[in-house]
Amino acid sequence: MRVDLIVVPFNSSGAADGVARAPSALLDAGLPGRLSGARVVHAHVPTGDPARGPSGLAAENALAAMVTSVSERVLDAWAADRFPVVLGGDCPVLLGGLTAAERRGYGAGLVFVDGHEDAWDPHRSPTGEAADSEIALALGWVPGYPAVLRPADLVQLGPRDAGELAGAGQPSLADRVAVLPGDRLAAPGGLETARRMAAGLVARTGHWWLHVDLDVLSTEALPAVDYPQPGGLSWDQLEALTERLLTIGGCGGVSVAIYNPDLDGGAAAARIGSYVATASRVAARGHR
Repeated sequence: MRVDLIVVPFNSSGAADGVARAPSALLDAGLPGRLSGARVVHAHVPTGDPARGPSGLAAENALAAMVTSVSERVLDAWAADRFPVVLGGDCPVLLGGLTAAERRGYGAGLVFVDGHEDAWDPHRSPTGEAADSEIALALGWVPGYPAVLRPADLVQLGPRDAGELAGAGQPSLADRVAVLPGDRLAAPGGLETARRMAAGLVARTGHWWLHVDLDVLSTEALPAVDYPQPGGLSWDQLEALTERLLTIGGCGGVSVAIYNPDLDGGAAAARIGSYVATASRVAARGHR
């Protein structure tokens, strides 16, 4: 199966810089050439208004347009028997994949690999950016945004922001969805525990989407992220985790987000591109 690289230069602050430049950095570093027959497809991302709307979210116009455009590109890939790999930008790009699955009647699950839970109430979010809240959006917990995911169909791997959430009075998801915190994921046996959790999800849903936020990595492994935290995975651990997850089979698409090339002049783009290319090949082979 050939791969569609869906380019989504989305920054949920409404800006055109920072993480919005990550997809072009990956393309410039040669990612398409690492994947035989890959097709580069561009999603539509309009300029966003940084002001918060009634929901508490910034740049809501850009968010809605981006999700619609990404879902259409994912559906096009499936119709052409190609595997969609969504290159963000910010984490809300995953909403396009889940929306496409909902439109196709898949009822897909989500394996969410991220250093944050990303389920803030937008009104409590310190930024108002949808990148704080995409899981709340997916679950339909933000008024005006229909659910495209059930709590039982979500597995979160790697969050390490429990202290920040508690300090802000934002409830954690840990008592409502399956969560493997970052310290346990990075500990011996953590990767296999993560695989078992994901396999249980896939056994229930059949179809599933994999989202990887690169801030699940340690700051030593990837300094060029906007919100670094202590702890995190090494590149070797992330690659091993990704392979364990994708060899379960049945993955309908992958999204990769959160790299800010403005912080390192694009120095990490080739390393990230190597990771994305390997993951794409494994996923495309295991797709059913």
